[in-house]
Amino acid sequence: MLKKELRQKYKALRKQLSENELEEMSLAIANKLLKLPIWEKSYFHIFLPITEHLEVNTEFILHLLSGKDKEIIISKSDFETRKMTHFLLTDNTKIKKNEYNIPEPVDGIEVPPNKIEVVFVPLLAFDKKGHRVGYGKGFYDNFLSECKSETIKIGLSFFEAEESITDIFKSDIQLDFCVTPNSIYSF
Repeated sequence: MLKKELRQKYKALRKQLSENELEEMSLAIANKLLKLPIWEKSYFHIFLPITEHLEVNTEFILHLLSGKDKEIIISKSDFETRKMTHFLLTDNTKIKKNEYNIPEPVDGIEVPPNKIEVVFVPLLAFDKKGHRVGYGKGFYDNFLSECKSETIKIGLSFFEAEESITDIFKSDIQLDFCVTPNSIYSF
């Protein structure tokens, strides 16, 4: 399927989820993450969900990371350059929604992408080869291309893999894993 078709399909499927289903599925995803070989790493990048887009609630993952004493990194997006700046999440971090309802840090201690070891990647859909479909702005592909090649990229999805995404670009960065409430995909 084409990315455009997948975006429409999965936005519609998300809208059918109740608030309770969204929470239960988000918790199931967090629990599945415990089985991944990532917990010896220190620097974890996570997205804060856009609740209006019914994204995976990453609060459960934040609790896991915090409980395991990991360094948690969140980003701020620049829509002119399509780049993200990454900040350490601390007790003093102030979070504010931007004009696109993305919760972001106001400021803080900046962390370079080459220091990040694990990235939890938001997505709308993914295929069995580890290709993903996001919102189409390229923020995560830009960001992931700045990370080290050994950085572990983990997609989080409410839904299982599509067979194939047909319009892949050279600049698209593949995932290493994708975790759904029922499965762990390894690529």
